[in-house]
Amino acid sequence: MDIYFVSLGCDKNLVDSEMMVTSLRQSGYNIIYDACRADVIVVNTCCFIGDAKEESINTLIEMARYKEEGKCQLLVAAGCLAQRYHEEIKKELPEVDVIIGTTAYESLIASIEKALGKGVVPAVIESLRSVDYLPEQFTYREAMSGGGYAYLKIAEGCDKCCTYCIIPKVRGKYRSVPLDNLVAQAENLAEKGISELILVAQETTLYGSDIYGKKSLPELLERLSAIEGIKWIRILYCYPEEITDELVDVIKRLPKVCHYLDIPVQHGADTVLKRMGRRTNRAELEKIIGKLRNSIPDIALRTTIITGFPGETEEEFKELKDFVKKMEFDRLGVFTYSQEEDTPAAEMAGQIPEEVKESRRNEIMEIQQQIVFSKSKSLAGSQMDVITEGYLPEEEVYICRTYRDAPDVDGYVFVSTDWQLMSGEFIKVEITGSDGYDLAGEVLE
Repeated sequence: MDIYFVSLGCDKNLVDSEMMVTSLRQSGYNIIYDACRADVIVVNTCCFIGDAKEESINTLIEMARYKEEGKCQLLVAAGCLAQRYHEEIKKELPEVDVIIGTTAYESLIASIEKALGKGVVPAVIESLRSVDYLPEQFTYREAMSGGGYAYLKIAEGCDKCCTYCIIPKVRGKYRSVPLDNLVAQAENLAEKGISELILVAQETTLYGSDIYGKKSLPELLERLSAIEGIKWIRILYCYPEEITDELVDVIKRLPKVCHYLDIPVQHGADTVLKRMGRRTNRAELEKIIGKLRNSIPDIALRTTIITGFPGETEEEFKELKDFVKKMEFDRLGVFTYSQEEDTPAAEMAGQIPEEVKESRRNEIMEIQQQIVFSKSKSLAGSQMDVITEGYLPEEEVYICRTYRDAPDVDGYVFVSTDWQLMSGEFIKVEITGSDGYDLAGEVLE
């Protein structure tokens, strides 16, 4: 039986998709890449913000067409949207036959077989578990990234409860994946040719605190660094207030751990941070960032910012701009505030018009653009190891990344060479120039 799989949303959702695809293949199902020929279509949805929700709904509607135009017998909605809006899906999207919640993907195969066994599905088959349940984490799984890297989801859920965020309601409380399981996953990925591991969770810095009684990310990094074949380990989603001296020391000491940290700060005005339910203020953020840069001078810091949070005044926005200018983040993404139902922020007074949110987002990106372009130019003449991701035949260049760049969200190095390079291969290049967010390089003999 042929199954077409669509994975939407974040990299953490992608790991869930990989778990589902792995279980389907192990059960004898055939994963194909043409929806027209699929017997079953599975959409792993997202609902983190309004745009993600809209994309998930539109994708389900688009896939529903194949029940009329193709050979599709079943349409499955899985993941965050399915968890949060299962009742609405049943009412508004009758084409959906099976609903699988965020913690119930273990029941995907049984649900599909139950639905197919009925011949004609008379009602939606739902599989929803407590959001605090931790599904089985297969030590053997197939990476769907398409490159030499793979994501390793080290924990599920979140206990922070920021006022704008729906994640604790759809993903549950913080649950760490046992260390031995993660090491086994990483070993299997390395055997398949994965050379870069990217550690993800709603929050990576608290790893192990729930099951080992202490923050165990440093120990995990030590264990992963010992795996032959793994050359880079990258850490995303580090809450700044949870970064310890031990973690900084391990990042500095272990050669495989990239000098790169993603530390979402969200804002630079204390009053806004307080309304957001964040657990740091500007002075503390500046201190943490200063410590990281003093300890690891070549560290690349990525962050995310929200503009237009309820009640954000012109003065608070000015504080944010000043903060971004002062901190000179190497990488920065900006989201406009999304008013998510069932969150405290959605009920706050002073909701900001969309055009103001967008205008403020654009201002921040203009500031950041100048910072990044200047930093990119300063790299000319330097020598760096890069990982190969692909090839552009029309331009005759390889697409590569430095340690300063996470896939999909950061920049690239475009390398011209007569060598035949493979995806996931590491080479040393000299940076010859820059074009905006991207760099140009030449292979060193």
